[in-house]
Amino acid sequence: MQTLAHWDGGPGPWILLFPLVWAAIVVGGVAVLRRTGRRGPWSAERDTRPTGDSPIAVLGRRFASGEIDEDEYWRRLSVLDEQFGRAGKDGVA
Repeated sequence: MQTLAHWDGGPGPWILLFPLVWAAIVVGGVAVLRRTGRRGPWSAERDTRPTGDSPIAVLGRRFASGEIDEDEYWRRLSVLDEQFGRAGKDGVA
């Protein structure tokens, strides 16, 4: 009788399937551990939090550090105010 494990007296081509199955199990396990947020040696520890800096706050820092002059500050602030509305003006010091 000829089975999958004994093809003409040997294991046959099906023997190549088993290492691929084990590789898929290992890769799948690592992927699951990375996606669940578990911090381990294979986890992707990236800081994906937003910086919290609004464009208006960045503009205020650039003006305070002297990168831009007062005229450019007010010109850019008016453009940002049109885009972000009055709520963004609270961040300007």
